[in-house]
Amino acid sequence: MEGTINEFAHGHGMPRCRYRGQSKTHLQHVLTAIAVNIERLSGRSLTEEASSPRPSTAFQTFLDQNDIPLPKSWRTRGT
Repeated sequence: MEGTINEFAHGHGMPRCRYRGQSKTHLQHVLTAIAVNIERLSGRSLTEEASSPRPSTAFQTFLDQNDIPLPKSWRTRGT
């Protein structure tokens, strides 16, 4: 995560915005993020395997062992 933030801040000039106003600034940030994602995807080879999933946390292991369902995340927005 810190590497991504550093890349945005130092590699793409995020501390200085070209535009005035929150909506234009937000648009610049979104478009920059899209450009960075395209750049990252274009650097990957088609035959490169997907990374393996992260190992379960101790909390998730505890929930699984005791058959306790994982609480809904705020990110799912009720789905």
